Amino acid sequence: MWHQIALALPQLLRGLRTTLEISALVLVAGSLVGFVVGLLLLYGGLVVRLAARAYVDTVRGIPVLVLIFVCYFALPAFGLRLSAWQAGVTALTVFAAAHIAEIVRGGIDSIPRAQSDAAKAVGLTFWQRLRLVILPQATRRMLPPWVNAAVEIVKGSSLLSLLGIVDLLLAMQNVVGYTFIVLPFYFLTAVLYFVVNFTVSRTAATLERRFAYLKY
Repeated sequence: MWHQIALALPQLLRGLRTTLEISALVLVAGSLVGFVVGLLLLYGGLVVRLAARAYVDTVRGIPVLVLIFVCYFALPAFGLRLSAWQAGVTALTVFAAAHIAEIVRGGIDSIPRAQSDAAKAVGLTFWQRLRLVILPQATRRMLPPWVNAAVEIVKGSSLLSLLGIVDLLLAMQNVVGYTFIVLPFYFLTAVLYFVVNFTVSRTAATLERRFAYLKY
């Protein structure tokens, strides 16, 4: 058994690399889009705020698996044909952005308005107040829920195996298919997912301690 595990390990590690690449790409893209949408929820005009709210509430109410299937199977009906990888990454990014937008909105909204007013009184512009006063404090509050979203994205990336993307889960299933060894490979896959998510959580905890001086 150990010999077969050793032989299958490179295949599992290639699947793990795919999982990490997709998760990292989705986190970066989802965070950027989510940040912009979060700002629109707070500072956009009425129509923009309503549109951003409709996007966030709609996407958060749809299971991520449905979003994946919509991007892969439904978009071609409208002339937009995506590969399995493109459809999966797009669906996860749309899902992540909606959740991160709500995190951004909540984090910024939790900072007392008096601080923004005080910064405005000394002549800071909107973007200066946001960059120098609001965001440094809000970031510390946004970090824990952002980590939860990151962990969910890593776990949610396993759904892309349904589209045939050889991530860690599908790599494990392929290995089980030709070795007929089930439990050890399921256990090993669970350990690899745990290591990834534990590393994300510990990294975030370290960052949170570094932002501790911003507590008020």
